[in-house]
Amino acid sequence: MAVTPVGNPYVESSDLVANYPGASEALAERIDIVGVNPFANAAARDAAIPSPVQGQMCSLNDDNKGYRYDGSAWVLFSGAGPANFTNTATGTYSSGGDSFKYVTFTGSGSLVVDRAGFADILVVGGGGSGSRYSAGGAGGHLEFNNAYLALGTLTVTVGAGGAANSIASVRGYNGIASSVGSYFSPGGGGGAVVGINGGSGSGGSTIGLGIVGLGNNGGILSSGNGNTAGGGGGAGAVGGNAVGFGPAGVGGAGRSNSITGTAVTRAGGGGSGGFGFAASGGSGGGGAGSTSDSPAATSGTANTGGGGGGAGYSSSGGTGGAGGSGLVIVRVVV
Repeated sequence: MAVTPVGNPYVESSDLVANYPGASEALAERIDIVGVNPFANAAARDAAIPSPVQGQMCSLNDDNKGYRYDGSAWVLFSGAGPANFTNTATGTYSSGGDSFKYVTFTGSGSLVVDRAGFADILVVGGGGSGSRYSAGGAGGHLEFNNAYLALGTLTVTVGAGGAANSIASVRGYNGIASSVGSYFSPGGGGGAVVGINGGSGSGGSTIGLGIVGLGNNGGILSSGNGNTAGGGGGAGAVGGNAVGFGPAGVGGAGRSNSITGTAVTRAGGGGSGGFGFAASGGSGGGGAGSTSDSPAATSGTANTGGGGGGAGYSSSGGTGGAGGSGLVIVRVVV
């Protein structure tokens, strides 16, 4: 009996009749390994193949999907279908003929993937905090459909919002990035005299830049007067510009997402403050600004990535609002 260049055996005309049983068995065993053999379900497969070898393949009739043995477990062919996680689902729902389950992380943890494949993810970074000078920008808002998740335990980080800061000479703090596996979204820029870059930028005398696709720029003080400041950028809109001796800049609006089956707006920018003026935060958790008479601005809402509000300028130094913490949501088809 001879073999092909890739190792598949075949019977030659010179083989003796006495060798046929052994040759036939070798051919059948090879087909067991390289063929995609069908089974009714996983239990029937495991009973028929108690000791699979790496690279062995099969298909299951109950889900109409193909599997290969990776040396330790049966896994779906790459790209064959949705991923699966073993974490307790936060919720389930049906839409457009498909059924989904999702898990929401409001704090850091782990996602246990027992079947590699594709998932939809939402990753929101922590919002930047405001300062006495301007409002904080929202955390980056990453929406990724059909993200590939590898088999195993993936680290999930939910970024904290920038801490509130009442020191008059120091700017607000940037938010912390959130991530799941290799997918991440940066935090928002902290409020400052000069706008700070981030997932969305903070307000300032110059533009704090946001990252295209994740957020937007902060607003500026168009007249160059320091009495009011620009609003923080949101995931859905640029922060509002301020007017010297006039209204403060509102926070940029956040972005709506329906990964949980219900539309929710997140990642709104913070609103700024000033002498006699206080602007609202952007929809989606942005904190409101404050006037110089009440210098404590509002913080961004937790788990929205909202930017913190800017404090009204005062001789004692106003307190900017803290940024809202981020969020991670993973959804799969079931």
